[in-house]
Amino acid sequence: MLKLWPVTKCGGPAGLLALMLALGQTPQALAEGAGAAVEQAVPAEIGALLQTLHIDGLIGVMQAEGLDYGMALREEMLPDKTPAAWMAVVGHIYDTGRMRREFETALARELSGAPEVIAAAQAFFGDARGQKILSLEIEARHALLDDKVEEAAQAAVARMEAEGAPRLEALHRFAEANDLIEMNVMGAMNASLAFYRGLNAGGAFGDAMSESDMLAEVWGQEAQVRTETEDWLWPYLSLAYQPLSDEELQAYQRFSETPEGQRLNAAMFAAFDGMFNRISGELGAAAARQMQGEDI
Repeated sequence: MLKLWPVTKCGGPAGLLALMLALGQTPQALAEGAGAAVEQAVPAEIGALLQTLHIDGLIGVMQAEGLDYGMALREEMLPDKTPAAWMAVVGHIYDTGRMRREFETALARELSGAPEVIAAAQAFFGDARGQKILSLEIEARHALLDDKVEEAAQAAVARMEAEGAPRLEALHRFAEANDLIEMNVMGAMNASLAFYRGLNAGGAFGDAMSESDMLAEVWGQEAQVRTETEDWLWPYLSLAYQPLSDEELQAYQRFSETPEGQRLNAAMFAAFDGMFNRISGELGAAAARQMQGEDI
């Protein structure tokens, strides 16, 4: 399913929240490296599923978010560096072809031996209602790149809260059914750890930080990551699903609660998690080189 992976805001080296929101792993994953993605032949049914799920469109938006984040990162951590050179590196790290291959390979691995999940996903998302939902999700994510749109969406959520709007209650149930807050928080923390590791490997901290020190820094960000995730999540859900009828939103939740929907959701988050850990680690290493005055 196309979930959120919202972009968290970077607060500089002391508050690196990494870049995406994205993705879920278990807490133990914070102590493990992301690992390099291994390209392999992908079953045709996975390629067809990615087409149904509009993955190319989603990855295109993620690239735009990444370029936006990369510029913010330069302004906060590398203010004296030339924007063009840095952004060329960021663009390479967020290469959409590479991102798609990583995701496709990982999703194939996650859904290996689960043809019933692929079939259920094709059945739900392949019809007119499912395609409408996916298009709305991507459109909303792209729209939120505009600060004014984001502010308007936040104001709309505030009004819904003040009025006790039933739709907001429905969105909370939807988020709970898909474990969106926890999976996005953990994904952002995983990416933050990968960013620290990249900085550390590149010598940004002088004396190298220990793994336990980096883990402590990341876990110290948990409350802030959670707050920023929720601040992004509710406006996103409200904006994306505002055009849906109550019946359409309920149908989406019912699918999400099926064993197949749960398996698909977990597989999607896991596949994106590896991709964003790679991205975060490479950004950290590139930033470290720039901080030390090396050419990128």
